[in-house]
Amino acid sequence: MCKVLVFAGTTEGRKISEFLEKQKIQTHVCVATEYGETLLPKSSYLSISHERLDETAMKEAMQNMHPSLVIDSTHPYAAEVTKNIRKACEETKTEYVRLLRAGSTEDTKNDSSVYVDSVDEAVEYLSTTTGNVLVTTGSKEIHKYTKIENYKERIFARVLSLSNVAEHCKSLGFEGRNLICMQGPFSMELNEAMLRQLDCRYLVTKMSGVTGGYEEKLEAAKRAGCICVIVGRPLKEEGLGLIECKALLCRRFGLKQNQKVSLVGIGMGNPDTCTIEAIKAIKEAELLIGAKRMVESVLHSEQDVLIEYNSEKIKVYLDKHPEYEKIAVLLSGDVGFYSGAKKLQETLKEREVRQISGLSSPIYFMAKIGRSWDDAVITSAHGKEENLVELIKTHQKVVSILGTKDAVANLAKTLTNYGMGKVIFFVGERLSYPDEAIVQGSADSFCDYEGDALSVIYIENKEAEGLPSTHGVKDSAFLRDKVPMTKEEVRCVSLAKLGLREDSVCYDVGAGTGSVSVEMALRTPKGRVYAIEKKETAVELLKKNKQKFMTDNLSVIEGVAPEALEALEVPTHAFIGGSSGNMESILRLLLEKNPKIRVVINCIALESVAEANRCMKVLPFEDVEMIQLSVSRAKKIGSYQMMMGENPITIFSATGKKEEKEEE
Repeated sequence: MCKVLVFAGTTEGRKISEFLEKQKIQTHVCVATEYGETLLPKSSYLSISHERLDETAMKEAMQNMHPSLVIDSTHPYAAEVTKNIRKACEETKTEYVRLLRAGSTEDTKNDSSVYVDSVDEAVEYLSTTTGNVLVTTGSKEIHKYTKIENYKERIFARVLSLSNVAEHCKSLGFEGRNLICMQGPFSMELNEAMLRQLDCRYLVTKMSGVTGGYEEKLEAAKRAGCICVIVGRPLKEEGLGLIECKALLCRRFGLKQNQKVSLVGIGMGNPDTCTIEAIKAIKEAELLIGAKRMVESVLHSEQDVLIEYNSEKIKVYLDKHPEYEKIAVLLSGDVGFYSGAKKLQETLKEREVRQISGLSSPIYFMAKIGRSWDDAVITSAHGKEENLVELIKTHQKVVSILGTKDAVANLAKTLTNYGMGKVIFFVGERLSYPDEAIVQGSADSFCDYEGDALSVIYIENKEAEGLPSTHGVKDSAFLRDKVPMTKEEVRCVSLAKLGLREDSVCYDVGAGTGSVSVEMALRTPKGRVYAIEKKETAVELLKKNKQKFMTDNLSVIEGVAPEALEALEVPTHAFIGGSSGNMESILRLLLEKNPKIRVVINCIALESVAEANRCMKVLPFEDVEMIQLSVSRAKKIGSYQMMMGENPITIFSATGKKEEKEEE
């Protein structure tokens, strides 16, 4: 008894048998030779026989085994065998499935085969080649091969071991080691040994089917690295490919299999830059998934394709198609550098997922321009905001991926505007492709540059200086005029209470000269600072200080809070240095935008202190802290140093308390 009966004679037959064995489906496999039996796994779920069966024997086997399904995966040219299997299935009322060889839906040729209609065409083709040829088409047309130049040396004729045949061949000039008289059938091993011994590059055969040892010849030629010249055209059949057959079995028996997903970094697009491991994973995959450009660059003809890069949609597709065992998801560059691999790894965690590294464009690019990258900052501004100005200002070497045609020009203009127009640019586009382009020059020479939408840029700034590790820019460093400014010591304490992170989004309400805004921006290189100021003179000073300190992540907003805050992105932190009597409404809006916001308020007037204290009580804040800071600064009077007191500052700090909603 078995659930499936497989007539195997091809690689696909072996693979479907292995699939059934893995799924623990009781299967019987009929192969034509003992060699075919050795290729299959030994298992309690797999029984194997290697006798050649005629129609009657096939019918008896089906009646005895009662399979619910018969899979015919015999060789395409074993037409008589396929006919017998079909007839036996009809008579026993057993479902029949034809499993095609790879490519059989269009053409059953393989990469090492040349098809011709006749021996004459074979001779014509061989006349254009060089290298030894093993001819197995028989003695009746052997005379036609004498048209080939140097045929006595090139052609090795294998014919029947009959005296009249040998004499006929000898009369044509085939003799000695070039005349092989043997009686078949010949095993794959003997064919392979003969091809290697004679150093043949070609094997000529007719489509003789199983009895003529056709399949053994094809396999031997493949293993010996020879090209098969096949007399006869490929057959066209209807049936299922391997994956379609697996899908049928999955539906029929409710099968699931352990899908193995490779997240493959394919480099920049040129297959020559793929790693050997990546090429192997791609070649072995039954299904390729990725963007169209990436899939087309590595696709093999017999692979199924899903053009998709959304991780959730990929998961849904794989859930619906358990027939795929080996899947490769193609990702540009390297899987660890701003890649979709991170999300895919999590989304597909129920499967067996592995990541295969690829060559990222920044690494390739740095090698191309002869620069090391171990001491460079490597980042990406492709599809996301990145404060490149701050990185360039504070690091001598910066590498980034850019994602728009005008990105290089925009960066060049910004740097030039900040007085850094002489830093060096290297720009790479279409990396690894035949039209690869790399240009270099000073930043100011790229202000009108328009390039490819995707590029890599390397910026070299030999005058870069790192940031101090603490707050405290000197008061004298700021442009001030007559606009009030939060003093250095007060800024240090206030910002310490604020507790910024490098990616914080901050509001500075009542920014004045922008001393707090600038210090915020310097401490949040991956974040954003909004300086809100209503006075025109102060706004101009803000812009000048932004320019002086090159804080490109600082946005100056002219207007009155809270109205000026409404359209801004959600803040994580807010500093209030001036509220124009609107403190409560400002705080309410901040809490509305982010109930967990961190707030610091600086007050000088007692009325402001009282209002801030009241707000801390009536609004949902926690971790409320109030300190008073008095700073005295020495002033030289004659030969003496006198301590001169600054205005005492009251500093409130608090965190929004997210109110829990009552359960209904």
